[in-house]
Amino acid sequence: MEYFWYVIAALGAGVGTGLAGLSAATVMVPILIVLCPSFSGETGAYQATAIALASDILGSAVTTATYIRHKNIDLKRGAVMLVSIISMCTVGSYAAFRAGNVVLGSFTLILTFCIGIRFLVKPDTSRRITAEKGEKLDIKGIAISLFFGLTIGFGTGFVGTGGGMMMLIVFTAFLGMELKTAVGTSTFIMTFTALIASVSHILIHPAILLEKWHVMLLCIVIATVSSRVSAGFANRVPNRTVGLATGAVLTVLGAAMILLYYRDFFFANPLAADTAATFGTYLVYILSLAAALILLHALVRIPKDIFRKLLHVAAFTSSIFVVLTGRGWLPETLTLVIFAAVVYPALWLAEGWSGYSALFVEKNPGEIRSSLLLLFLSQAALAAFACGFLRKPFVLIASTASWGLGDIAAAWVGRPFGRHKIRLFFADHKKSWEGSLAMAAVAFLACLISLLLASPYRGLRAVFISLVIAAVSSLTEMASHGGLDTVTVPAADALALALLIRFL
Repeated sequence: MEYFWYVIAALGAGVGTGLAGLSAATVMVPILIVLCPSFSGETGAYQATAIALASDILGSAVTTATYIRHKNIDLKRGAVMLVSIISMCTVGSYAAFRAGNVVLGSFTLILTFCIGIRFLVKPDTSRRITAEKGEKLDIKGIAISLFFGLTIGFGTGFVGTGGGMMMLIVFTAFLGMELKTAVGTSTFIMTFTALIASVSHILIHPAILLEKWHVMLLCIVIATVSSRVSAGFANRVPNRTVGLATGAVLTVLGAAMILLYYRDFFFANPLAADTAATFGTYLVYILSLAAALILLHALVRIPKDIFRKLLHVAAFTSSIFVVLTGRGWLPETLTLVIFAAVVYPALWLAEGWSGYSALFVEKNPGEIRSSLLLLFLSQAALAAFACGFLRKPFVLIASTASWGLGDIAAAWVGRPFGRHKIRLFFADHKKSWEGSLAMAAVAFLACLISLLLASPYRGLRAVFISLVIAAVSSLTEMASHGGLDTVTVPAADALALALLIRFL
């Protein structure tokens, strides 16, 4: 079974090198140390790094040859980086041997995931104004090359990964190279750094060659062939396509390897297990609801404004759901934070899809993802406050329901029937009295039902609290500008509830 993972690791390494000039270790090392028992010993990560570096030699060389044929290389602007990186490779190799398997393995896994996210967020690293090929470096460029070259050289020797990605960023963001030129130049440098670093690794720990020669040979052959094929593909497609493909693969790989590498922690640690269970249940709920709404929209063609508010229902009820089904305030809070971290880049990527604008109505570019990020993070803070600090989950349920349903009522009444604009000094003058009254009425009912179902309050006390919350919701929404009611209204409602239950 290990040979299967050897082939997968080498294929992934070659594709990463050919597509974006990534070090082979970016893909290979995580797979070997997590999925191959023979690399789980004290020096397993060190051996995996040495094999990845050896695979990088020919892989980077054939990739470089392809980029040279397409005239995508600039050695004049990369010469200082080349000398600086080579000079520090051996030092990094020795430091890696002394660091041990735990430090090296963990660093490699996390770096893989971070590189993937970076590509997804910004798949094309080129600047709008690029330098001419062969243009000499100025003093600033030389200083940048020296600083990053020495740093990258040490890092390449230490973990065997990240060098290609870091060179790519420096060449494009700091030295003005076009993306494909930067990839060709970085793979040229990697050919030499991989040679020096792999030889250093083998000389420091000769058992690598004696014990793992068959693995090394297999990985070198497969990585070289896949590098050649993927480099040819990369030189024929747009930069954005290359970046997105690389980012998706590395993000999924990094996340999967981190989960597998730390599986004992996730399964043995109660907090981690509870968070994983809470997040899994939450994910099934919100994705199922979103999928059902999208399917409904495809079948019925719901008006965009109404569909936007239906998605709004899915979003705000999800925090109520996580509190009702979660395993404690901390797992519930972490679940909302994790989802916020996932949904923002996912929507950023979706904005490039032609069907995105057909589904969502945006007041400004990026407004949907920004508002959802604010929503989930504010709901996470509210979960910590209501469920953790107050130990009264009904505070979150009532405040969120009052805001969420009240906001929908304000939109559905205020837009078609709002004839009387609010002229109060603190109010958003685009809002109407009709919409604000509708919000107050629905917020009152939402709060009252929430209290009757989830709190110890009944009768007149429940009615009185609901009247106060209705007024707070309407006034806060009235005063909120630029869509900030996502944060301000539930926060104001929660604080008002906290004060009311303190004295009632």
